[in-house]
Amino acid sequence: MQLSRDDLLSAYRTMRVIRTFEEKVAEEFAANNVPGFVHLSVGQEASAVGVLAHLGDGDYVATTHRGHGHCIAFGSDPRAMMLEIFGRDGGLCKGKGGSIHIADVRRGMLGANGIVGGGAPLCVGAALAIKSRGEKGVALVFIGDGASNQGHVFEAMNLAAVWQVPVVFVYENNHYAESTGADYAVACRDLVKRAEGFGMTGTMIDGHDYFAVHAAAGEVIAQVRDSGKPALIEIKLDRFRGHFEGDAQTYRGGGEIERLWAEADCLKIFTEKVTGAGLLEESQLEAINAEAASLIDDCAAAAHAAPEPAPEALLADVYTSY
Repeated sequence: MQLSRDDLLSAYRTMRVIRTFEEKVAEEFAANNVPGFVHLSVGQEASAVGVLAHLGDGDYVATTHRGHGHCIAFGSDPRAMMLEIFGRDGGLCKGKGGSIHIADVRRGMLGANGIVGGGAPLCVGAALAIKSRGEKGVALVFIGDGASNQGHVFEAMNLAAVWQVPVVFVYENNHYAESTGADYAVACRDLVKRAEGFGMTGTMIDGHDYFAVHAAAGEVIAQVRDSGKPALIEIKLDRFRGHFEGDAQTYRGGGEIERLWAEADCLKIFTEKVTGAGLLEESQLEAINAEAASLIDDCAAAAHAAPEPAPEALLADVYTSY
């Protein structure tokens, strides 16, 4: 799929906004301005943007506790997201979901989930609804390598195959389930091989390369959209920060983080490719960097200034009458 210069600028802009957003959240968390825990996706931006470039209105996405990047890539408002993470009025979930349960249901973002792998059955249900309505939508769920071992994830994959519904299971394999290495905790070296057990197609992608993600994910999503059958994608990538902010990361090998920043930064790889090929100028990317910094500074300022939800809002939207 040929990408125009506008496509390239848009992709870089979204990846840079995600990176800057996550770095700002880390800064605010360290300053004790963010309640609860946060789990950041620094290093994984190419996966979010490359995959979700192929989804839009009528599609559904569910994410993990590491879901800020997926929300932004699917079109959620960073300002409303920052208010939500700060627990403030005006947030995406009115300040009551926070980072781990951030969602944008009106957009089709079914949200992050405190239940590890909890998005898988949600997306199978969304895909069943798409099929029942005779639509051409797709439901897509992001799952970590740790969550890939959960029983309900296997059950969701099996049901998706039995029902033949249009759902894409995206395993973002960043090699660590909290602090446990995938080489120890996962029986098969490549998670993509699990697709065979459910009669699905399986595709493995290098998640450090935006172009590889965009091309391969586009093919799989188009196939699922056209056939109505489920598929699995494994994206090999790395997270550059801890499982959560404050994680000492003593399980990392010496020099591992420094190596990742030097060799596996998807923004750096993207920049080198597009400028090396003469597709974009460094000045264009530097301008986007400045725009992203200004945008996210404004988001943080708005979150600091916003009020907390009123006490009477505590029980609003908790129960629904059927």
